[in-house]
Amino acid sequence: MSELKKRILFAIIAAPLFVFVVWLGGWYFRALMTVIALIIQWEMACMFAMGNSRPNRVFMYLIGIWVMLLPYIPHNALFGLGLFLLLVLTEIVRGYDRSYNSLVNTIFCGLYAPIGVLTLILLRDKVGGDPMACFALTLIVIFMIWGNDVFAFIFGKNFGKHLLAPKISPKKTWEGFFGGILGSIVAFFLLYFILPDYPYTILISLPMIVLVSIFGPIGDLAASKLKRLYDAKDSSNMLPGHGGFFDRFDALLLAAPAVYFYLEVIRILGLI
Repeated sequence: MSELKKRILFAIIAAPLFVFVVWLGGWYFRALMTVIALIIQWEMACMFAMGNSRPNRVFMYLIGIWVMLLPYIPHNALFGLGLFLLLVLTEIVRGYDRSYNSLVNTIFCGLYAPIGVLTLILLRDKVGGDPMACFALTLIVIFMIWGNDVFAFIFGKNFGKHLLAPKISPKKTWEGFFGGILGSIVAFFLLYFILPDYPYTILISLPMIVLVSIFGPIGDLAASKLKRLYDAKDSSNMLPGHGGFFDRFDALLLAAPAVYFYLEVIRILGLI
């Protein structure tokens, strides 16, 4: 079976299950996304290890769990400060010749995926606690990311001539980038008219489409740059036809924080 067929078959099975867990919300969704974040951390740590700049995995996971629990545990920020001081002490004192690289990579691996995943969880918990409004918002963001990815692939493969970032990814093109914007627009309006509980107007939502269309591809390029740096085709082979969880969620890890940041800013400004 070709890689494309594996990818399509896996998506047909996995996507509805993922949407179902998004619909369940609560600790079901939080638990699933926490596991995904930890797996992505593991995949990133494995790639860093190829370059002899191994992150401290114990602290990496502790930082990740700390991030995921930030909104739910009192005085969590104080615990994070203690964790940071202990990490610095451990890495510097042990005398490892690459201790500084290890320190930086531990912090990066500890924060990158958990922050992206946490903001998606916070989107699912938003909108005044209305469960269906939260579900509609989260689903639209996810489908915009998926739509961007699918249309970017189709347009890039069929019309791509001008490379977007040749030093990072030789297959990504400007044609694919603009096709991805169209994919986000299509996904948004498709669900906007299907989901009656979506809480925001089209005018409020238009910047979300722009943010997903910019930060989704940047997240993809960030993952490609990391894989290229360590000569890795995929982050792992855990997902048939898709590579690893980092490969599958790379766009979400920056798109979700961008959308969350935007919604929080306009909430503070009293626009929603």
